[in-house]
Amino acid sequence: MNYRYLFGPVPSRRLGVSLGIDLVPHKTCSLNCIYCECGATTDLTVEQREYVPTDRVLAELDDFLKDKPALDYITFSGSGEPTLHSGIGVIIRHIREHYPAYRIAVLTNGCLFYEKSVRDEVLDADVIIPSLDAATDRVFRRIDRPHRNLDIGKIISGLISLREEFSGDIWLEVFIVPGINNTDEELAALKSAIEKIRPEKIQINTLDRPGVVDWIRPATAEELAHVVASLHVPGAELIGRPASRTEIPSFSGDIRDAVLQTIRRRPCTVDDLAAMFGLHPNEINKYIQVLLEDGEIVERREERGIFFVAA
Repeated sequence: MNYRYLFGPVPSRRLGVSLGIDLVPHKTCSLNCIYCECGATTDLTVEQREYVPTDRVLAELDDFLKDKPALDYITFSGSGEPTLHSGIGVIIRHIREHYPAYRIAVLTNGCLFYEKSVRDEVLDADVIIPSLDAATDRVFRRIDRPHRNLDIGKIISGLISLREEFSGDIWLEVFIVPGINNTDEELAALKSAIEKIRPEKIQINTLDRPGVVDWIRPATAEELAHVVASLHVPGAELIGRPASRTEIPSFSGDIRDAVLQTIRRRPCTVDDLAAMFGLHPNEINKYIQVLLEDGEIVERREERGIFFVAA
């Protein structure tokens, strides 16, 4: 089967070997975060609907899982916000009923959990990983650039309600943008919000690949250590790099070499390569990261986005 809505398995910094499910078109999201490695949001929305056919997603899952592949997680993620899809609960329950051996994770910006109906859709997951990059509206709007109907107070209230209703683990991700959300004032506001949400983990993250804007930089080790010390809450941890992608069964040396040869002929974006090879952008990123780590290619920012060129 040619999979349109599944990608991977890919090695994740947090979830081991993970099969991804992408439920919305590329860059359909309720935020337009300045650090997003998937690029700028093209459909900024809070509308829940069936963006891709639910029955088709279920058919792809049944086909992929019939041979019982070795996976650590099945993860709702991709290049947009998965809780915007009105059928996410149906798909989660299908996995829970028919493939109970697999753990289910939902990577989400957490913006829609103020709606009880959205919280109800994800209650059968094992892990929910929402993001909370700011606890003041000014900083939230500067970093996450939300849909006009969203405000940070409503989002934090939704995460508190999720904690009261969800029996699984919540791993709250905080993405640090140096100079914006690592000030003493903002960290104090974040600490107060985290203490009310009560997640099992607080995962401190920073830039790994270029984001949407060119001035953003990764936080230094010292800046990240200051964040952890300032938050001073149980479960705070820094997100480490994933295990080598070349060591998992889904990694194809042939695709790696083909991607490299393509980039040697002309600079390409991730979207260019995804279209050429018929692969999900997240799958292409797997090979791009290996080529970057091997020193075969480098990044170059241009008007149309991040291009990869031969080193």
